[in-house]
Amino acid sequence: MEKAIDIKQLLKIMSMLRDPQNGCPWDRKQSFQTIAPHTLEEVYEVVDTIERQDYAQLPNELGDMLFQVVFYAQLGKEQDLFDFDEVVSEIGNKLLQRHPHVFPAATIESFGDKKNITPDQVETNWEKIKQSERKQKGGQDTSILADIPAGFPALTRAAKIQKRASQVGFDWPDHEGAIEKIREETLELEQALAKQSPGIIEEELGDLFFSLVNLSRHLKIDAESCLRKATNKFEDRFRALESQVADDGVELQSLSIEAMEEYWQKVKKAKETN
Repeated sequence: MEKAIDIKQLLKIMSMLRDPQNGCPWDRKQSFQTIAPHTLEEVYEVVDTIERQDYAQLPNELGDMLFQVVFYAQLGKEQDLFDFDEVVSEIGNKLLQRHPHVFPAATIESFGDKKNITPDQVETNWEKIKQSERKQKGGQDTSILADIPAGFPALTRAAKIQKRASQVGFDWPDHEGAIEKIREETLELEQALAKQSPGIIEEELGDLFFSLVNLSRHLKIDAESCLRKATNKFEDRFRALESQVADDGVELQSLSIEAMEEYWQKVKKAKETN
């Protein structure tokens, strides 16, 4: 049976891994910049585990993600920038301040003065509080779109920007406007294709993607998750198609597009009935 490890021991293990004499050569070599790509990988693995509903594996994946935070905290401590306690304090205070309907005085002691508030109202208030925090931080960028990371996945960043713009009323009143915009952008893409202008085609295709994200936002559907599910569905069906073609003793590359479509429809029908 594995020994239970608490957070203090985990922090100690991390400091040992970074020990200059007896630590791990790989861990000692790392920096904030080199760890960042691994952090993205671990986040995606957590999301994938949740979407597959593999909850038995989820503690393991969450542990990998926590290790990233512990690693950053160790690097910060070594460089006298911050430590793990400061990370915990930052998120703790942020949660208290951003939930006035739960902690009216922004203290743990003020918990219990329950206010009736809907999830949508919570989200609206959350954005107002964040906007106020951005103003307090100051800086030259006073745009409502400030501090949205450029490194976000494209669909996520598009949704974030659209959501911020909607806070000042720059938005369709409902999803019908978003659907009409998709029709408009589709027509403009077709016109660009007719002109065979690569630059304009790329621009119009981008506008169409942006409009689709806008529709998903209005429908309260996460665009990234939606596309991942669609991609996974295609992969599942295509693998089934490959299997059926192989069972028939046929080379996939030898099939015409019409024959492939016939196999595809069979697979699709079989999947839908299961």
